[in-house]
Amino acid sequence: MGAAGPSPSFAAGPPGPVMDRDEVDRALARLGAEHEAIETSLLALQDHAGRRLLEGAELTGVTKDRWASAEQAITLLWGYFDAYAAALNDTRELRSRRRWPSREDLVELTERLRGRSVTVAGTATHTAPSITGPAKLSEQFTLEELVARMNELYASSLDMVVTADSVWSALPARIDLLSAELQRTRSLAHSVGVRPGEHPAGDELEAITHELSTLRAQVISDPLAFWRPAPSSSAPGGGRPDTDRYDRAARALEDIRREIEAVLQVRQDSEERLLRLRDVLSRADRTLTEARSARGEVLAKIAASEVPAVSGPPTALQERLATAAEYRRHSQWHRLSPLLESLEREAEDELMRARESLTAVTAPLAVRAELRGRLDAYKAKVARHGMAEDPLLIERYDAARRMLWSAPCDLRVAEQAVLRYQQAAAEVLVPRQAGPAGPQDRRGDS
Repeated sequence: MGAAGPSPSFAAGPPGPVMDRDEVDRALARLGAEHEAIETSLLALQDHAGRRLLEGAELTGVTKDRWASAEQAITLLWGYFDAYAAALNDTRELRSRRRWPSREDLVELTERLRGRSVTVAGTATHTAPSITGPAKLSEQFTLEELVARMNELYASSLDMVVTADSVWSALPARIDLLSAELQRTRSLAHSVGVRPGEHPAGDELEAITHELSTLRAQVISDPLAFWRPAPSSSAPGGGRPDTDRYDRAARALEDIRREIEAVLQVRQDSEERLLRLRDVLSRADRTLTEARSARGEVLAKIAASEVPAVSGPPTALQERLATAAEYRRHSQWHRLSPLLESLEREAEDELMRARESLTAVTAPLAVRAELRGRLDAYKAKVARHGMAEDPLLIERYDAARRMLWSAPCDLRVAEQAVLRYQQAAAEVLVPRQAGPAGPQDRRGDS
């Protein structure tokens, strides 16, 4: 038996032959050491911080029931110990009567040391029939049996005390620290407009506050409900506190704290982000305006071409941008944060669509410009080779140029005219690049 270790135990020899003087003296010495160990353990249990807390707490649930049994067990322990001490003192007194005990003395000493010589009155046993069985007027024990009974009661009592103390030492302090962090997070949340009924995170903070308050009260009143015994441990207090509810609350608070920090970041850079959004939407609007203007030009200058329609200005995004500015003016950061994130994505998409629309609308003009450049490039090439005055080339160049510089321009017909000029130029240039080969008759080409 000990305050926080394995229970002490002793074993007097089994009933048998009469003990001699040396055996009696050795047994008494062993019993004296057992007496001191048991007394030390009981006093340590009496002074255990967990036991004092249990005595002063308003307990509920399983802890209340087990503490009622433990109190009865501790009362029994002291009753058993008093009977044990009295039997030991009586035996010592008998041994001290004579230096050399007689045969009758040795018989009596043997009976007291090994037989059922300890009688525990009903006042010590009837207080806890649930622990020791049905109430009896008295019980008789050998000293070995009495120690075994005390060991059993001590182990169960110490386990209950150590378990409750372990939970009280672990959970309430952690809950208090988390509650302090919760209060700081609530203050930050309130500063950015995250309040119960107005934002989901505000409602979650209230739920966590209620959970921690409830959890702390339950831990204080019923600590054994928050204990997980170790499957293979028989030592007092073997196991660990159950922190599942605390851990869930801690994770939920951490998620909200990160969300609040994101909102705080929005408060710091919201003006710059709004300016960037205005610039992106302005560029998208200007690009769409340019696309609409280009579409009119294409319809006027290009014939037989399908020109896609151009959408109107991004008025919906402009209205939401105005709403975002309103949120910033009224410090509604929790509403501004998600709105800015969606606006930034949609504004970039809108600018990309405007650019794609301009590209699609101006494609016929780009084709016409490419044909014009190709025609002039071939004309310059022909001129470098001294063939600029060739009648066929002049005729085909003029035909292609009239088509490309007239409005509306039929791109398909103009492209064919440019191809015919290219072919004629190739026919002229190939013989000159190959060297003299006699006169060429190309009248049929015209």
